[in-house]
Amino acid sequence: MSPSQRPLERYRRLFWRVFAANAAVLGVACALAVVVFSPGIFSSPVALKELAIFAGALAAMVAANLLLTRRIVAPLEDLVVLMRRVDPLHPGARVRVGGGPSEAAELAQAFNEMLDRLEDEREDGMRRALQAQEAERLRVAQELHDEVGQNLTAAVLQLARIRKRAPPGLRAELTEAVETVRENLDELRRIAQRLRPQALDELGLASALEQFSGRLSEQTGLPIDRHFEQDLPVLSFDEELVIYRVAQEALTNIVRHAEATHATLTLERGRDRLVLRVRDDGRGLDNAELGTGGIRGMRERAILVRADLIIASRAEGGTEVALEIPVNAGRL
Repeated sequence: MSPSQRPLERYRRLFWRVFAANAAVLGVACALAVVVFSPGIFSSPVALKELAIFAGALAAMVAANLLLTRRIVAPLEDLVVLMRRVDPLHPGARVRVGGGPSEAAELAQAFNEMLDRLEDEREDGMRRALQAQEAERLRVAQELHDEVGQNLTAAVLQLARIRKRAPPGLRAELTEAVETVRENLDELRRIAQRLRPQALDELGLASALEQFSGRLSEQTGLPIDRHFEQDLPVLSFDEELVIYRVAQEALTNIVRHAEATHATLTLERGRDRLVLRVRDDGRGLDNAELGTGGIRGMRERAILVRADLIIASRAEGGTEVALEIPVNAGRL
């Protein structure tokens, strides 16, 4: 059982505790008033010194009552602050349950337990949705490769045979038609590769990243420096897929939006984590872009593998995307 789920001891209700505190303050204040204004004890009229003593005592009691009441309801204030800043894409924030057993502490604990359930359910839902998405991508990629790709290949061969038997006046046009079909076949293969990276299944993470970034650099003319450590920790397929998709999305965003002249892609080991970094020297990132669908998708994928995703503008210009996946000592 987690600390946030431990049952609290019995406690007096908040209403009675506040009532008792205020009643005690009022009782003491009344008693002091009787003592100060009693003609049998003090001279009449009341001296200024006696009034000052009474005012000071009353102020001290009000201050004590304020401190006690604030301590009693402090968990409620913490709860309100947390409720206003809870972000499903940044899980893990919890209300600090301090002090002794109380109604406020129980409410804070109940809220923490609710966040535990919601985050578990959200993570499970995202995992199912992304698994379904990857399965659909695989199906579409296979159909493009096996059906459309084969049909285009057959069309290229047919046009090539026709070109051999065609009159000289038509051969130039047929040659152009063959090249057009071949270009479409190549584009089809690139789309299928983006949908489902076969290199990730067949060659591993580093080779898949090398292949994708190299092909993107060749197609767009954007220089992309790549550095991948050779001795990488053992990763699950989900972790490798998240790293690949985040790198894919980050590099695609650079090409589409950053107006960059250079980019870098690194995969390096830290003391207890594996870090993917994608940097560019483009125009940087404004706050409005942090809520776009692509970035939201990266954050959702990071949540699935308990990773931290940091996206920020660089001081020297451009943007850095860092994905930090925790890796325990047994996998380093």
